[in-house]
Amino acid sequence: MSVANPLKKLAKCVVLDLDGTLLNTDGIVSDVLRGFLVKYGKQWDGREAKKIVGKTPLEAAAAIVEDYELACTANELISDITPLFSNQWCNIKALPGANRLIKHLSSHKVPMALASNSPKESIETKISFHHGWKESFSVIIGGDEVRAGKPSPEIFLEAAKRLNVEPSGCLVIEDSLPGVTAGKAAEMEVVAVPSLPKQSHLFTTADEVINSLLDLRPEKWGLPPFQDWVEDTLPLEPWYIGGPVIKGFGRGSKVLGIPTANLSTDGCSTLLSEHPAGVYFGWAGLASRGIFKMVMSIGWNPYFNNTEKTIEPWLLHDFNEDFYGEELRLVIVGYIRPEANFPTLESLIAKIQEDRKIAERVLDLPLYSKYKDDLYLRSSV
Repeated sequence: MSVANPLKKLAKCVVLDLDGTLLNTDGIVSDVLRGFLVKYGKQWDGREAKKIVGKTPLEAAAAIVEDYELACTANELISDITPLFSNQWCNIKALPGANRLIKHLSSHKVPMALASNSPKESIETKISFHHGWKESFSVIIGGDEVRAGKPSPEIFLEAAKRLNVEPSGCLVIEDSLPGVTAGKAAEMEVVAVPSLPKQSHLFTTADEVINSLLDLRPEKWGLPPFQDWVEDTLPLEPWYIGGPVIKGFGRGSKVLGIPTANLSTDGCSTLLSEHPAGVYFGWAGLASRGIFKMVMSIGWNPYFNNTEKTIEPWLLHDFNEDFYGEELRLVIVGYIRPEANFPTLESLIAKIQEDRKIAERVLDLPLYSKYKDDLYLRSSV
């Protein structure tokens, strides 16, 4: 896939954060804290996540003790919840694009380091559940191996030292503000992949901010480019979603003039957390009507300023009537682009029409067209 951006700076190695960058840790953290705080008569508020992301375990524990006015010290909290977290590390999934990136860099023999504020033992336990990860990293450094964790640059400088590379030759990939601050303080190039929604505007010091690892273009940094893009699309392992249509020709459809069909997000919290906001495509089976090409957005729809993440498939067919309540099943097979802000309605519509043309064209390729016969779609028709 061609990239318009010029080469930013030649990177000789990549230094990666772990939690929130490669691993989808946030859901596990929220689940553990939600259950743990009940015994103190407290209720976990997901909005507190922004206060602990990227912090050292002790800093995060101290913030929780203070915010929830717990009758314990930060160290006591860590002692109590560490076993609860340890039992869940096996359930943490890799974030979209993480396996792809690690395999790509490893196959091209690009030196990699893992630098996390978590204790090294915890890091090694977490990555042990992901095939090929441990041996892909030349260096693994935990927060307990340095005097000060991020936002101090010490952990990144130590990574460069162990890799025998000058700091200026390192590309850091981070999800948190403390991590980005640390990377820039170490005089390294930094790509931010914010793990919390609607936080991108805060990462002004990063050299680049991307929506997810799917959007990383290594060639911008002098690294080997991915070769898996197919006609401006990225093939994905198929994933499935379905349910009754809760809006057909809803508010957005009437403005845009396209038959988007919002699906209920009830019971989809895991799916929504696993897939970054963006534009995807695939096949749609609509009960009693047939199977159609489909392009779909997942996200907050910045133009309409939605407060909740939505699932909005657009069936690429002319419908003359609403299809409220009908069962819709989707097989998502590829990715086009990240969610983006548009200055005008006209520019948004133009981009959506461009997405449609891409999806209509590539779904005729055997790589994607074979999924039209998926039994999951047939069972709804």
